[in-house]
Amino acid sequence: MHSLHLHERHGEKPRQVSEATGRPGGGFEGDSHVAKVKRAVIVVDRSAEDALGLMPGDLREQITITGLPDVSTLAPGTELRVGAVTLRVNGECDPCEHIAELNDQVDVAAFRAALEHRRGAECTVVAAAGPLRVGDEVSVLVRA
Repeated sequence: MHSLHLHERHGEKPRQVSEATGRPGGGFEGDSHVAKVKRAVIVVDRSAEDALGLMPGDLREQITITGLPDVSTLAPGTELRVGAVTLRVNGECDPCEHIAELNDQVDVAAFRAALEHRRGAECTVVAAAGPLRVGDEVSVLVRA
């Protein structure tokens, strides 16, 4: 795993952290999405951010990974293992209405179009045997 962020308050940029604790059936402790079921954790591949000149966290994701550029289009039900945490993919994360302005983009339509199939995967924590840490290995356990 390349980077880890906690989204603590709506409208604010996520805070970079070195580790987080997963809550099965939800997201990460200390994150504003911890109790959500479908969109608890967003996982983005770093290649998407590189292509758009963005930094980890700019797409408001909690987890930034490398080496899985198709993470946005993984089928619902696919399971990812990130360190001691298992995530279930619920579907592709659609670009929100405000993502362009949150990244100081002038051409909102062009930015949203550039994010097509790059915005990441919406996931839920299904198991947590320990904390998740930056540098943890990422693997696809089950492809749906």
